[in-house]
Amino acid sequence: MANSDTIDQIAERVDHLLLRHEELQKTNTLLSQQVQSLSLERDHLKSRLAAARARVDALIDRLPSAATSP
Repeated sequence: MANSDTIDQIAERVDHLLLRHEELQKTNTLLSQQVQSLSLERDHLKSRLAAARARVDALIDRLPSAATSP
């Protein structure tokens, strides 16, 4: 009987570990998707920032310089 109890305890732990493993896999998948989404958002924001910088630089270039002002 003691042997049967031990086997039952081990089987119960294995079942618990398998469930935990499945939960962690799902969590990992969700986190990977979130990282990918945030990476795309970051890249988009970097692109917008570069475009804004280029526009600001173009505006600065169009300003009259201090040397040519009266």
